[in-house]
Amino acid sequence: MTTAIIFILLTLLLLTGMPISIALGMTVLTVLFTLTHVPIEAVAMKLFTGIEKFEIMAIPFFILAGNFLTHGGVARRLIRLATALVGHLHGGLGIASVMACALFAAISGSSPATVAAIGTIMLPAMQKAGFPLRFGVGTIATAGALGILIPPSIVMVMYAVSTNTSVGVLFMAGILPGIVLAFMLAMTTWYQAWKNHYPRQPRASLREIWTAFRQSIWGLSLIFIVLGGIYSGAFTPTEAAAVSAVYAFVVAVYVYRDLPLRDVPRVLLASANMSAMLLYIITNAMLFSFLLTHENIPQEMAQWMLQQGLSPASFLLIVNLILLLAGDFMEPSSIVLIMAPILFPIAKELGVDPIHFGILITVNMEVGMVTPPVGLNLYVISGLVERGLTEVTIATIPWMITMLFFLAFITYWPPLSLWLPRALGMMP
Repeated sequence: MTTAIIFILLTLLLLTGMPISIALGMTVLTVLFTLTHVPIEAVAMKLFTGIEKFEIMAIPFFILAGNFLTHGGVARRLIRLATALVGHLHGGLGIASVMACALFAAISGSSPATVAAIGTIMLPAMQKAGFPLRFGVGTIATAGALGILIPPSIVMVMYAVSTNTSVGVLFMAGILPGIVLAFMLAMTTWYQAWKNHYPRQPRASLREIWTAFRQSIWGLSLIFIVLGGIYSGAFTPTEAAAVSAVYAFVVAVYVYRDLPLRDVPRVLLASANMSAMLLYIITNAMLFSFLLTHENIPQEMAQWMLQQGLSPASFLLIVNLILLLAGDFMEPSSIVLIMAPILFPIAKELGVDPIHFGILITVNMEVGMVTPPVGLNLYVISGLVERGLTEVTIATIPWMITMLFFLAFITYWPPLSLWLPRALGMMP
């Protein structure tokens, strides 16, 4: 009975248009103070201990690093390198956009930031070169979602915090799937361009490729600093986030000099606003998780599913359907913080590897970034091209189908996400 009340109340509050963080908090407080006998001191303590975890500090640092890189000219140099390497292929500028999104994702950790940074430059360039607007929109909106999968990833940090899973292992597990998905999106881009006879760019000379690489080396180095530092044990993922923020500041302000010192306070304020919003969601989501645990809801759901004789394959299919549906109406951070504490115990009981399960959830969140009505990437690119949400959504369909194929592939072939961490000795 209590379980039904919790989810009905949460759904009703969300339907009113209330922000997810406030809806979570209102649901928890209403149920705790009317249907349970939990001391108010325990609720207050949970509010503070919910964000006391050291790993959560990685989130504001990665946001800050991403903002410095977005405003610091790194995206423009990565685009130049990608175009020099693959611009001569069918749909070369589109493939270069996918490649640039993958590279920028590996240093920013944010999907909307990737779409904004790459789209601002590449969409006008593609239109000028003779590509239809829908081609550029579909390419960048979907490739921008790589910011969630390719580490560092804020969504992975959220999952790790919710399930007490290693952030470092999750980061390593996301590298190979991220590369595979980027390749599949690039092949979809190539096929669309080849089928429709879109224009090709002249082949870049070795000198042009070298110049583009040399100019982008400072941005590319951040990938090796973060991942190399984590794997070598030089610092933890949280410390890596702090290092990346400082490094991004130095590169943007003193190396590339595209971000004047007078604009730094504006970047700091924007990062603080986003961090505060996410931390408020985390706090209320942790309180919601506390309520679920107090009422034994995850354990009861796990027991019920086991009694139905549900196989791991069937369970993962159900998880995908639930998360894809949730992705239509909620943003990724909220989904992970609400769903992970519920689904994780069931996955564990059924023998699903926690790291593989985390990557599966992350890929679902990628798909959610480009599905209406709450796909953040769609809103970002809709604002860039000044087109309606319906038109933008239709443009992404070929790439969306590719992402769904990839989701099915990674769901039922765990080695894709587990091979690299095992090869590096990070997990048995």
